[in-house]
Amino acid sequence: MTIYTEHDGRTDLAPSQWLSPTEICNELQIPLQTFYQWRVKGIGPRAYRFGRHLRIDRHDFDEWLQSHVEAAPSAGSSNH
Repeated sequence: MTIYTEHDGRTDLAPSQWLSPTEICNELQIPLQTFYQWRVKGIGPRAYRFGRHLRIDRHDFDEWLQSHVEAAPSAGSSNH
């Protein structure tokens, strides 16, 4: 018997990939301090605490990244 679990309304067939704050910072090329400042301000990616370890689900991180995409400038605008 196969049991599928639901996580935030989506059905996962593959296990989650967990990232550490250091891995997030390496990927974004930002200081670790910036990540923790985002957490204090409530603007960073959602994280989970396992004992003393903080982890970020890869899917949650990718969604968070997509929510921060800047719109391309319109064709008629000029910065000159």
